[in-house]
Amino acid sequence: MDVGIRELRDSLSRHLAEVRAGRTVTVTDHGQPIARIVPVGRLTRLEQLREEGRVQPARARKQPAPEPIQGHGSVSELIDEQRR
Repeated sequence: MDVGIRELRDSLSRHLAEVRAGRTVTVTDHGQPIARIVPVGRLTRLEQLREEGRVQPARARKQPAPEPIQGHGSVSELIDEQRR
């Protein structure tokens, strides 16, 4: 079921009752889907794939980004310096 933002806001209880009944509500903004409201008990596609063993979670967490390097001068000057 597709529902616009305004309609969702104006009749939220009715749409949540649809979700409680097991239906998925797709929220649209000017006709473009932007979100889905799904029943809590239903597995997402990713959860289904994990259950089937077709995908696995990452083995290690991503490393944090390194500290930014402090540069001096404009970007153009830095690029010129790197080209030398």
